[in-house]
Amino acid sequence: MAYHVKIDVSPIYEMLNSFLVYVTKKWIQHLDIGPEWILDVERKLSSNVRAALAPAATWPFDDFDVLFAWAAYKNTTLENQDFLDMLTELSADELFARVSSLMPSLTIEESTRIRNSYVPLLRLWDQHYCRNISEDHRVWLEEDAEEKRILLEKMGPELLIEYATAGVIVEPIAGLNEVILFPTVHNRPINMYCFYEGMMIIQYPVDIPEESEDEPPTCLLRFTHALADPERLRLLRYVSDEPKSLSEMCEELGKEQDPVKDQVTALRIAGLLRTHLLGSNRKEKYSIRPDGVSELNMFLESYIRI
Repeated sequence: MAYHVKIDVSPIYEMLNSFLVYVTKKWIQHLDIGPEWILDVERKLSSNVRAALAPAATWPFDDFDVLFAWAAYKNTTLENQDFLDMLTELSADELFARVSSLMPSLTIEESTRIRNSYVPLLRLWDQHYCRNISEDHRVWLEEDAEEKRILLEKMGPELLIEYATAGVIVEPIAGLNEVILFPTVHNRPINMYCFYEGMMIIQYPVDIPEESEDEPPTCLLRFTHALADPERLRLLRYVSDEPKSLSEMCEELGKEQDPVKDQVTALRIAGLLRTHLLGSNRKEKYSIRPDGVSELNMFLESYIRI
């Protein structure tokens, strides 16, 4: 059964994403902004704000699934503070009802805890960080989302998702009715997914324009970094025949999981691997992405002006 794709865009997603990256340090070594972004933000925040935000680092990571679901199913187009006001004003029952059908294991107590814990910190984050984000970021995200809406009519759901995410494959899955797809800047170049009952959220990265034509584009540097390691090249050749899971790679290649996972991440970030999502159990398989090889040639020829 086919699923429906909704292209969404909102500063609320960027608020949640940037807050997630800051407090959890998740994937920071693989993000374009890198660990130096954390240090830069901390220099700009007062000690009181840093202390107020610090406890969130120990809270359950799955809390963000609830926050993103509330953001995805907001009633209207809201700004950050409007969204936080809405969460504050809803009763515990109303708040829970917003996402209970998407998350059957969520309790009303957990829903209330997440609202009461995160909303004050997100207000601080919006005030001291998000309001200083360049307006250009919002323009880039909105323009990209509009481009994807146009392409959706021409390409269809599956191909559009693969194109937007540079390789994520979401085949029709029993019970999957909707995929909400939205662009992000802070999480580039990775994709992030949230799985729900009957619905998925997929974030895809949007590259910011290069400041100088003389500088190699970031997308080209990802390719050259990924292909600079002979082990990664061997892995690409290995998955060229059929999709393989991480455990299959480790078993068949006789490798430890951590180094193989790092190699897969580098190739995936460069857009050289497809990621096949195998239902809501969060299992994945990987295969070579032919379009990625073509893009490597295109970006290289464009930069060196062949």
